[in-house]
Amino acid sequence: ATMTLFTSLRAIRGLSRSSLALTSRSNGGGCRWNAMNIMSAQRGLGSRSGCDGAGGVSPFARGASFQHTGPDRTMSTATATAAYDQLVDVFPSLIIGANGSIAPQGSFAEAQAQFLEPDVEEVKTLSEKLLSLNMGIVAHYYMDVELQGVLTAVQKEQQLTSNKSNPMVAIADSLAMGDFAVKMCEEGAEAIACLGVDFMSESVATIMAKNGFGHIPVYRLDANPIGCSLAESAERESYRAWLNKSGKDAAALHVVYINTSLETKAVSTSIVPTITCTSSNVLATILQASSQIPDLKILYGPDTYMGNNLVTMIDSILAHGANGQTSDDVEVWDDARIARDLHPAHNTESLRRLRDSIDVYPSGNCVVHHMFGSEVVSAVKRNYDDAFVTAHLEVPGEMFEIAMEKSLEGKGVVGSTSDILKFISRKVAEAAESNSTEQNRLRFILGTEAGMVTSIVKSVREILERTGNDKVEAEIVFPVSSEAVMATDDSAGDSSSGLAVVPGVAGGEGCSTAGGCATCPFMKMNDLDALHDVVDMVEADPQSPKLKAFLPPDRVQGKKIDGVSAVELGSEPILFMRQFMQEKAIPDALVKKIGAGI
Repeated sequence: ATMTLFTSLRAIRGLSRSSLALTSRSNGGGCRWNAMNIMSAQRGLGSRSGCDGAGGVSPFARGASFQHTGPDRTMSTATATAAYDQLVDVFPSLIIGANGSIAPQGSFAEAQAQFLEPDVEEVKTLSEKLLSLNMGIVAHYYMDVELQGVLTAVQKEQQLTSNKSNPMVAIADSLAMGDFAVKMCEEGAEAIACLGVDFMSESVATIMAKNGFGHIPVYRLDANPIGCSLAESAERESYRAWLNKSGKDAAALHVVYINTSLETKAVSTSIVPTITCTSSNVLATILQASSQIPDLKILYGPDTYMGNNLVTMIDSILAHGANGQTSDDVEVWDDARIARDLHPAHNTESLRRLRDSIDVYPSGNCVVHHMFGSEVVSAVKRNYDDAFVTAHLEVPGEMFEIAMEKSLEGKGVVGSTSDILKFISRKVAEAAESNSTEQNRLRFILGTEAGMVTSIVKSVREILERTGNDKVEAEIVFPVSSEAVMATDDSAGDSSSGLAVVPGVAGGEGCSTAGGCATCPFMKMNDLDALHDVVDMVEADPQSPKLKAFLPPDRVQGKKIDGVSAVELGSEPILFMRQFMQEKAIPDALVKKIGAGI
């Protein structure tokens, strides 16, 4: 499994891919980066000193040499050491201003900004190919900024030049990707490229099949598995053991995060009644289920942070209840407000019962959101007290608690990637539509994967252009931990002879041996070169046997669990969720399964 980790280094140095001695794709020379090796290194497993069996150099190897060659340079070598003793005082950020201006602060932000304005010819060429092939693209928000920059421009190009009612490109969260794919199929798409990790391509293909488009191929961008640390945590025997033990209660519902494989969903369904959820609907799911089914026990997994954060969220609401301690600018969460703003069938007492009924799987997390630990939290408290704080539901507790407290005051948001984007857009719109003539810079702590910034920049630019306000700016702050920085020995001095940073946060990518990544190494297996490769293969021969390797995983195809199709078992929780979202009630079929204890 290969991936590109040099996008931002190229941005900083102005290098082409071919000028790097360490290449990201195994095209004859150099070493390959392997996502699983990175994960193994982070967990303290496998080789941490040089090339592994697949030819990959671990970025965590103490004293490893990283070499750079180029047409204008002689080869130079710098020794990489983890910068554990650094303290975070100022985070990198992007300032979005009038007339579409972008001002990056720090090398990480410079790397992000470099690709926000893609090459016009490349955009036009890709757009024309997609339209001629009737090929759609659904991409997750966490794609790297180079890829997102091009896709965003392709969207705009197609809106201006295509006769289709919607562009054949969509950037969205994991749930909406499937919906966009169906819309593209309804408009004549003959193939879909899914830019994400493997469970996303599985979900997209499943949703398409249930809508009558199972014959249309879904292609990933890599022939090798594109894994996910969170999804893999639910594939362990410990997860099944937890379900078997905790699901023995007569009325138990397993709420499984959609960011899991079809195999996990199938196995879970065979053990305990299961419904999938997303970070945007998980709270609504458990509120409805607990109000609809008396004495229900809720098993939440595999994301431990998200499960614990749901409990924290309920605790915060209860703490700010009629008898709790609240500040003057926080509205009390009494029974009337709970019924109005959370769920009409709930009150203080029912929330307390719900909180006590939640059983969270204890051993699963996302490597990206694991980054937001104590060092980042301390810096946010110390230097960013005036900022709006956003946090994905998957972030560690301390970061979540800051955002939760801010959200109670209207100065933050906790939720999904879509929730974060909507919150930032709403705050910028409120400021831009005001009549103030004073300069106003809104600061937002981005408590999720850095790939979100492309969609945020697009939205903020549109708002400022629409309102014509040249006084409002939005500063997007990347709260990256210094533990993930891999600085070279010559970074303090003259670095003209070589790279002052190697893959790590300062260079725009990388993971920390202490846990967590600035950006997702698995998502970054999707890059612009890989997209062109797949599109070119489809263009050359859509029936080519080579394309089979790019289809979603088929680990459950043709298999049965207790005599039932594993594909049907795995699809059931997704369909239950979609039915819940349409009807705002837990489906009768699922309620019956819970009542029967199966």
